[in-house]
Amino acid sequence: MRRRTTLVVQAVAAVAALSLVLAACGGGGGDKKTQKKSAPKAAVQPLTGLAPAGDSVTRPALEVKVDNTAPARPQSGVDVADVVYEEVVEGELTRLLTIFNSALPDQVGPIRSVRATDPNIVWPLGGVFAYSGGAPQNVDLIRQAPVNAVDETGAGNAMFRERTRQAPLNLFGRPNELVAKGGQPVPPKPLFQYLGNNEQFAGDPVSSMRIGFNPPNDPTYTYDAASRTWKRAYGPAPFTAQSGQQVAPTNVIVQFTNYEGGVGQPTAEGQTVGTGDAWVFSDGKVVRGRWNRPAKEQPAQYVDATGKPIKLQPGRTWVELLPIGAPVDVTAPPSAPPSS
Repeated sequence: MRRRTTLVVQAVAAVAALSLVLAACGGGGGDKKTQKKSAPKAAVQPLTGLAPAGDSVTRPALEVKVDNTAPARPQSGVDVADVVYEEVVEGELTRLLTIFNSALPDQVGPIRSVRATDPNIVWPLGGVFAYSGGAPQNVDLIRQAPVNAVDETGAGNAMFRERTRQAPLNLFGRPNELVAKGGQPVPPKPLFQYLGNNEQFAGDPVSSMRIGFNPPNDPTYTYDAASRTWKRAYGPAPFTAQSGQQVAPTNVIVQFTNYEGGVGQPTAEGQTVGTGDAWVFSDGKVVRGRWNRPAKEQPAQYVDATGKPIKLQPGRTWVELLPIGAPVDVTAPPSAPPSS
């Protein structure tokens, strides 16, 4: 009995082994439908949620610090950036942290100094961070971040001085050459969640809003239904780039931010890790919710009053790091006339 049992076990094992070999070779007579691999999901540009174009999924993020004073305008490249963070610096002026991936302009600038707010903003992105000097403690912070930090002393031909402008507003970068210096990860991880094909942005209607930075640095965004974008301006003057194009992001996020050290002070640092109020503007509407970011290694999450994620329309996004207590003046669309 023991011999017969042993033979049966050996036979079963042999059949099982043969089945595995046949399966590995594609044999075994199985249903072809069950062997068909599921199609991979289509990739999207990580920082816009749009369909991939060019090298957007094969290159790192490029982050460039850009001046935003009146003499610096019009700036180069700001209309092409996937994401822009606007932050307060000394004198209650604002500067721009421009982030590129889906497309690279021919040049970007004027490039200015790194600030204490910047390292935490770019920490989840990695990639290449281009800047021009800064306070020693801020330079140390950006060098500790997981980015390839490049300033004018090590940029070589990737940065140049524009002869038609005066220093310090004449330093510009060549994005293709900056990206070529290398950064990880490739591609960058997404910063936001985006609506699917059958989803819509639901909120209160808005025709325009003024972001309450200290005047005259308080931009206005006016919704353009034809392009489904927010056209940026200062007073009646459109905010245009060197290309002549008016800056018009698909989404605008007002992230109410505490500036530790005092708003407008040289040592002030916008606290982008933590939690606070957030107003998210998209598709001619606003959702008032919260931003949550428990650690610098991950991007902020934006949620509505019920705690559900606020998903954006795919496209470019500007994030306004507005001091807590500053106003946002929202204008609703005119009421429709009563039907006769």
